[in-house]
Amino acid sequence: MDALDRVVKPKTKRAKRFLEKREPKLSENIKNAMLIKGGNANSAVTQVLRDVYALKKPYGVLYKKKNITRPFEDQTSLEFFSKKSDCSLFMFGSHNKKRPNNLVIGRMYDYHVLDMIELGIEKFVSLKDIKNSKCPEGTKPMLIFAGNDFDVTEDYRRLKSLLIDFFRGPTVSNIRLAGLEYVLHFTALNGKIYFRSYKLLLKKSGCRTPRIELEEMGPSLDLVLRRTHLTSDDLYKLSMKMPKALKPKKKKNISHDTFGTTKKDLIHMQKQDLSKLQTRKMKGLKKRPVERITEDQERKSKRIKKN
Repeated sequence: MDALDRVVKPKTKRAKRFLEKREPKLSENIKNAMLIKGGNANSAVTQVLRDVYALKKPYGVLYKKKNITRPFEDQTSLEFFSKKSDCSLFMFGSHNKKRPNNLVIGRMYDYHVLDMIELGIEKFVSLKDIKNSKCPEGTKPMLIFAGNDFDVTEDYRRLKSLLIDFFRGPTVSNIRLAGLEYVLHFTALNGKIYFRSYKLLLKKSGCRTPRIELEEMGPSLDLVLRRTHLTSDDLYKLSMKMPKALKPKKKKNISHDTFGTTKKDLIHMQKQDLSKLQTRKMKGLKKRPVERITEDQERKSKRIKKN
């Protein structure tokens, strides 16, 4: 049995609060990421992990010591660190002769590896090398994906889902214009993935809507897809399953467009004969004998015409 699984009943209030934070919830906590360097990670890979950690703060854990492990052969150490630090995302950096400047990005489900993808770094520009102003810690980024490969190939489709999970940050209900501060742009072209980071500058435009300019702030990475470890479709669907309590209840005659705007549907009814409509019985609303005679005559004439 694992050392972390032996806790049955907390003995202190602090331990009780700690276990309550890790209990299953309807609305889960923000996904944290752990950044681990392998036993033979070089300076370039170490700097990549530091830069990604700077983007992920405060929802990340950076392990400074080297860990001798191979994620594609043995995942027990990754699962141990995931349970210890309560992280469901990970990035592992290593370097060797066969696979130089190697990055493994993946995610967990119930503290077990769900899927992971290995990427090779061909070109890297650090945050320090680009002398521009940076965004404050904890800023939620905007994610842009360009390239047909992200929608066509299964490996690229999973990579897109993995990158969204990794960099999306906290879920927010409202967005203000001043809060949109930086963009992460991923481009899939000719078998490569180009990762760029831009700061958003709002300039005066002479009207209510500001003019937007992009300024590169780093890091910048040119990546190549190497190995993949994808879970089965059944387990992947199970990990995406939403609890019944969170599923929105269906409302009649209401639909939503692609942007989430609520639309009320039209209700189609047959034409109503208002003369047969039952109204409040009052003396003033009763028909006179003359009106009744004229109505009877009109009905008779209609019948004759039909015949």
